[in-house]
Amino acid sequence: MAPAQKVTGAQVPLLDSTPVRRASISGAVFNVSTSIIGAGIMSIPATLKVLGVVPAFILIVLVAILVDISVEFMLRFTYAGQRMTYAGLMKESFGRVGSVAVQICVLITNFGCLIIYLIIIGDVLSGNQPDGTVHLGVLQEWFGIHWWNTRAFALLFTLIFILLPLVLFRRVESLRFSSAVSVLLALVFVGICSVMAISALLEGKTNTPKLIPQLDNRASFFNLFTASPVIITAFTFHFNVHAIGGELGKASDMTSAVRISLVLCSGIYFTIGIFGYLLFGDSIMADILVNFDQGSGSAMGSLLNDVVRLSYAFHLMLVFPLLNFSLRSNLDELLFPKKPLLATDNKRFVFLTFVLLVLSYLAAIAFPNIWYFFQFLGSTSAVFLAFIFPGAIAIKDVHGISSKKDKIIGATMIVLAVITSTIAISSNIYSWAGDSS
Repeated sequence: MAPAQKVTGAQVPLLDSTPVRRASISGAVFNVSTSIIGAGIMSIPATLKVLGVVPAFILIVLVAILVDISVEFMLRFTYAGQRMTYAGLMKESFGRVGSVAVQICVLITNFGCLIIYLIIIGDVLSGNQPDGTVHLGVLQEWFGIHWWNTRAFALLFTLIFILLPLVLFRRVESLRFSSAVSVLLALVFVGICSVMAISALLEGKTNTPKLIPQLDNRASFFNLFTASPVIITAFTFHFNVHAIGGELGKASDMTSAVRISLVLCSGIYFTIGIFGYLLFGDSIMADILVNFDQGSGSAMGSLLNDVVRLSYAFHLMLVFPLLNFSLRSNLDELLFPKKPLLATDNKRFVFLTFVLLVLSYLAAIAFPNIWYFFQFLGSTSAVFLAFIFPGAIAIKDVHGISSKKDKIIGATMIVLAVITSTIAISSNIYSWAGDSS
């Protein structure tokens, strides 16, 4: 048993025997679900168009099962070695190189997501101008174009009055209510899409979705591997496993919370996938939010489009603090490996918080197209966090607690992740090279 330590947040030991106020399983479910859903929900319908309904459903279930196994690996070795963070867990197996690898992947994945979220929020509220084409935001559509609803000011207002109060919480459990609202907003988005799709279906305005993919040429085949990582990365929340699990205190409680969340998120993903596909058919974009950005032929349709866009923007605002939580912890652990962030270190905590907020804001304002870069890097680093690192931990087995089956599963996870990511990266590079030429 490790010595009791009076620390908070992501630094709370999962086996700390000190009497502390434990988090609730329901709060953990909301926090895990919010960490999972993020922005991935918008790309799921397009993957159904590429993969077909049946393969997409099978892949969603398969990835959810593998994620559950990978988290179980993490929890088992965490409790065996009493490590407090993901980086610490990797350091136990692979030394300093392992811990730095995790920290870099978290920095790439989470910081990239924070920037992407702010870009999307800015697009929804204040519009954008891709290729010279003006797309008005909801605020501009409602009130006209003014200085106070420009992109820079709208994001600054959001940062100061919505995001800042949430990112200053020291315990991830404190975000359970905002996470519950975030999940509710995701359900609102799914509900509206479902109603619109059913209405279109009754009016005979929908196309029959493809049950299996149509492989017309080699490009269509490679598109399958390009779409698959979307679902894989859509279930990545491993950077928050220790932060959330540490406050629960019991591995069994975290396991229950993770499984409930995976079932909930799998249902949300498949529901939005099938109804989004029914609603827009083959015209569906890689980001379904773009489809809702297009004009509607009725006042009610325009209102529903605005509600969908706003609910999604507010959903991302409430996901932001959870990603910032683990990003801040890993950045601190990377910069100060021998000085863990304690509850009394308010200056360092506030400094890191403001640095991350300012950098993400400036990047979202100055480089509105940088999300392509982070989407490319983030999908790769997320695969490492979700499957490659947990699989490697099970294979390394520094505590001698992995069975032969565990090692086979771990190796399989690594091989599948590497193959899928390699083909996806190659396909993206080939696609970008084709567009450039």
